[in-house]
Amino acid sequence: MTRTLEPVTEFDGRYSEPAAQPTPWATARARLADAPLYWVSTVRPGGRRPHVTPLIAVWHEGALHFCTGAGERKARNLAETPGCVVTTGCNDLDRGLDVVVEGEAVRVTDTAALQAVADAYVAKYGEEWHFDVADDGTFVGDGGPALVFAVAPEAVWAFAKGTYGQTRYRF
Repeated sequence: MTRTLEPVTEFDGRYSEPAAQPTPWATARARLADAPLYWVSTVRPGGRRPHVTPLIAVWHEGALHFCTGAGERKARNLAETPGCVVTTGCNDLDRGLDVVVEGEAVRVTDTAALQAVADAYVAKYGEEWHFDVADDGTFVGDGGPALVFAVAPEAVWAFAKGTYGQTRYRF
């Protein structure tokens, strides 16, 4: 699932201050890689309303990866509708960078890929977030088995604050 293509960058002056500049993809990608917390939005069965929940994730080989128990609402939602939105940013109004990723959550089951993601979790969050890779294509940790999903971006938005600017990246 490695993504090496650079996205097309589009600056939207309609929602930006005159002094604003496009946020470079490298800056937005670094924010995705370094953020400690993310919010995933999924669609409930029948599309009746969205479900939003915080989680930790890692940016690995061009996609955000997260895990969740098979019985959790987000996993059940993704089984029916894999399209989702993952966001991260800063709650301050006048500083920081908020980033929004749209894409499909694809289940990761390959043992080598899962091990690489498990290693990325430890590198980012420490041994407290160590996962073993089970033969059934899941992570196993203190909370029991977990499904692993990768969200390769179809579109990403960066919302700069301080000097407000909106940048879109199309893949």
